[in-house]
Amino acid sequence: MTFCPTCKRLMRPDRAAGVWVCSACGTKVPLGPGKAVVHATATHRSMDVVEESKIATLPKAEETCPKCGNGEAYWVLRQTRGADEPETRIFECTKCGHKWREYQ
Repeated sequence: MTFCPTCKRLMRPDRAAGVWVCSACGTKVPLGPGKAVVHATATHRSMDVVEESKIATLPKAEETCPKCGNGEAYWVLRQTRGADEPETRIFECTKCGHKWREYQ
């Protein structure tokens, strides 16, 4: 994607002419070597999903995993019920990844 240097709007590629064209003010900018043109259609979109590793900033607790017996787990609080009910603590084992809940 390229933005117009004159009016700062999104420019569209004109592959036949080898330029980016601003539909608002008509400014033309060369595509240039090495610049990719992204093609998208309304009927099909694809997205690569990259799974992130466990975030090291999640809090850990000394909880025993019911599946593997490991003594450490990540935890988060979620409001899974009504606003007048207490939060639910969700644990995830640091070893096997098993998840379980603790209702407070």
